[in-house]
Amino acid sequence: MSLTIFNGSPRFKASNSKLLMEHFMNGYHEVKQEEIEIHYLAQTKHTHEHAEAFEKSSVVILIFPLYTDAMPGIVKLFIEQIAGKKYGFAKQIGFIVQSGFPESNHSLNMERYLQKLANLLECNYVGTVIKGGVEGIQIMPPFMTVKLYAMFQSLGKEFAVSGKFHPKIVEKLRYPKKMGIFQRWIFHMGSLTGLANFYWNSNLKKNKAYEKRFAKPYSN
Repeated sequence: MSLTIFNGSPRFKASNSKLLMEHFMNGYHEVKQEEIEIHYLAQTKHTHEHAEAFEKSSVVILIFPLYTDAMPGIVKLFIEQIAGKKYGFAKQIGFIVQSGFPESNHSLNMERYLQKLANLLECNYVGTVIKGGVEGIQIMPPFMTVKLYAMFQSLGKEFAVSGKFHPKIVEKLRYPKKMGIFQRWIFHMGSLTGLANFYWNSNLKKNKAYEKRFAKPYSN
């Protein structure tokens, strides 16, 4: 099979999606040494080329972040480019949805949409991987990400063997589906102390937008 990965993160090559897929591909290459074609949907000038690559590929994985319970606009644009054609279930398609939300429940509506999309395209749907709590992994110390990266490597290895996402790994990645009482308490304490907003505030300051964080440009 010829695997093509479409990265739907607006952050292009600096994305968490790219980081996760690197570990997925490491596992994949433990089994198969074939080249994996990668397309970044952030390159919107090449949307037509992305659609052509989708048509030619026998196995496709689309990975993207969940932004406030929705897909990024560039992913929607890509879907609009490939919609309308049916592939007679000869093409395999799988999805990986990652987000900063700790709970995987935020992504369940998106999963239902993606499964419906696969059916509309008449592609062989091989599943959707959901992983929350991804925002910030690039600044975390290695001991905090080693388990996550190992699971994505195993996910890639199993995909190379079977052409599907291993159900046990998928289930582990979905944990937690909802935050427990202790987790909610920790988050509440982080909000009170300001730690919960540290990462976001640092990005606001880096982009010179910290003073505008409470702006309401569309209010009366």
